[in-house]
Amino acid sequence: MRAMLLIIGVVAVAFIVLGVLLEAARWLVIIGAIAFLVMIVLAFVKGRQATRR
Repeated sequence: MRAMLLIIGVVAVAFIVLGVLLEAARWLVIIGAIAFLVMIVLAFVKGRQATRR
């Protein structure tokens, strides 16, 4: 009985840690996508400025 409770506890902790990591990964993907869009906009603006000169 004690071993079964220990296994259930370990599995529960593993699921909690996995959930936290997946949540962090999702936010990293969102931040990366926003940074990518900002980079594209800045490159477009800089390109327009370079062609005007």
